[in-house]
Amino acid sequence: MKTLFDELCRFDGAEWRRTVEMLAGQIHDIDRNATLIWFAFYPLELHLALEAAADRPTKERKLGLMGRWGLADKIDSSHRFLFAHRYWPQVKSAITATDDVTHGQLGALITQVAEAACRTARVDRDRLLGMAAVGLMTLRQVGIDAFNAAPGTVLLDAQIRARSAHQIQTARAKDDWQGLLGFLRGTNKEWTVTFDENDPAATFTAMQDQEIASAARTDKREYRSKDPRCTPNEGPIPVECRSASCGTCWVGVLGGAEKLSPVDAHEAARMKVFGYTAPEVGSRPIVRLACQARTTGAVSIVIPPWNGIIARL
Repeated sequence: MKTLFDELCRFDGAEWRRTVEMLAGQIHDIDRNATLIWFAFYPLELHLALEAAADRPTKERKLGLMGRWGLADKIDSSHRFLFAHRYWPQVKSAITATDDVTHGQLGALITQVAEAACRTARVDRDRLLGMAAVGLMTLRQVGIDAFNAAPGTVLLDAQIRARSAHQIQTARAKDDWQGLLGFLRGTNKEWTVTFDENDPAATFTAMQDQEIASAARTDKREYRSKDPRCTPNEGPIPVECRSASCGTCWVGVLGGAEKLSPVDAHEAARMKVFGYTAPEVGSRPIVRLACQARTTGAVSIVIPPWNGIIARL
């Protein structure tokens, strides 16, 4: 009998990316970008390279890794920024119950898990398709024992959990009111940047055309105890430079990607160096360098727990 884990090990990182991109159109709007961002945050190639390294600390230094990479200690928490995180117990149970697997396509396997989970969660399949892909990749990277040992906890309080997908999407689309004569404010317009949708206090203000990383400096709360990468008085986004030289400030854009400045040649080149994505000049992708992306409206972002130069893989 072929186990689910054995079957997942047949697929390389490129196959996972192709499959997730193919399924993206079937994932509900609330989690389409979030799913793609999650897979950018937890690439299989990085896991495999570290797993195969004869001297792991040396490999980690070569890749310039900082923060908390990997999924071993984040089985229940890495996907908290997905709306479908609230259905994680049902998705995890569906994955655990999928034991006898026939040789087939990765997309069909993800769909099978999503359909099993939606029957117990009593929601449509499109709500759980992204979460099923995330759960299966988590199993692939952490292994059967660790995956089964995780409690499958939903890490949301009752008030946040009660919010509907429509409410969250409406909040993402809404821009700050600039007053009756807001059109006259020009560069004095102010926009809210949300960096954790599950924490009402997790926001800071950006001026019109201001880089997200620079705007984060207005948030003077203490973040270093939560994330050692954070510099005092620089806000919640880790940053070591302001010129796209360090790569620490990469972020995922859950909502409002169209309200950020287009990628210029410098940002595109640096993203390629870091290996996070390969954006086209003039595009507005969902993974950006916060020190280069300028705001022209309210945006919702998610900050990855690590950074490095994974192009060296």
